[in-house]
Amino acid sequence: MSLQLGRTEFGNKANQGNVFTQEEAMQLFNDWVLNPKLKLHMKQVAHMMRCWSAEKELQDEAGQWKWEMAGLLHDADWDQWPEQHCKKIIEHLEEKNIDPEIIRAIASHGPIHFGVLPETSMDKMLFAFDELSGLIHAYSLMRPGGYEGMDVKGVKKRLKDKAFAANVSREDIDDACTRANISLEELIEFIITRQGVVTL
Repeated sequence: MSLQLGRTEFGNKANQGNVFTQEEAMQLFNDWVLNPKLKLHMKQVAHMMRCWSAEKELQDEAGQWKWEMAGLLHDADWDQWPEQHCKKIIEHLEEKNIDPEIIRAIASHGPIHFGVLPETSMDKMLFAFDELSGLIHAYSLMRPGGYEGMDVKGVKKRLKDKAFAANVSREDIDDACTRANISLEELIEFIITRQGVVTL
């Protein structure tokens, strides 16, 4: 089953700045995503995106919501329509005249799968947070203290263990760090210190 999108242009530039309200985004999120584990993953990635856009990109509230919305909806079609991931959510957002930057970030969050290379900071960080946040969350579940006391060394040890969270692509994580020009250690530290606050 190929998930290649077959295109690299998404949305309409005239729709720049158009976003869902938080209520509209959550309505779509809850209607499309039924799996609690996937919901938590998407909310964690959304939180990472908001934190990064505020702290590293110095975005205003509107900019932070754009980043957060991309994270919140990046896997929206995976639960019920895996064979249409992420074609279905992209087409839906295009029909709703959503900002093309958000749509493109979603389209590029798995370049090897969708055939779209991350270009903007939003693209690159969504790709970077997606795989690694999942592995770090899996690690938190096997620790008595969860995220508390977790360190970079422990996460890197789990990364080297290919049997741990085997579905997480180590190659994608390396590729994402290179594209975002960020060290693996810095990315791990950022996720550890912020992700644990997210709950369903």
